[in-house]
Amino acid sequence: MTIITADLYDEHGEDLQSVSLQFQSLGGVKAFTGPIRTVRCHEDNALLKATVSTPGDGAVLVVDGGGSLERALMGDMIARIAADNGWAGVVINGAVRDRSVLAEIPLGVKALGSNPRKSTKTGEGEADVELSFSGVTFTPGSTIYCDDDGILVTRAGAN
Repeated sequence: MTIITADLYDEHGEDLQSVSLQFQSLGGVKAFTGPIRTVRCHEDNALLKATVSTPGDGAVLVVDGGGSLERALMGDMIARIAADNGWAGVVINGAVRDRSVLAEIPLGVKALGSNPRKSTKTGEGEADVELSFSGVTFTPGSTIYCDDDGILVTRAGAN
């Protein structure tokens, strides 16, 4: 299935939330969709890694890293784990690292930018909670659509 967010928006309009924050497409898959799973963590990727180490079943993990570019929340090793476990993609409100390798992994990856600095590993954070950033609410189970034009999210209860 080809995802074209502009066409989806033309068809569904305000039934979809549009993320205005300008994420970069950094993975080997440029267009991806799936049910949302979530992680909230700040400069610590232990919970993110634990989550993508479970079966993804085509889901997209939305990670709210608070927009921090101080430390990367995901690199090539975690991206490979996610791809191997059947995740369709990861959207990170924060930074990644290993950009050239991420581009070769069959996983959708959107992030604000990159930083070679590693994250901490304390395990702090929350999983499968409602997240809000860039004026959009990301509810676990809602559907997210991503391509080079941007990110659209169904409103809660509109799937």
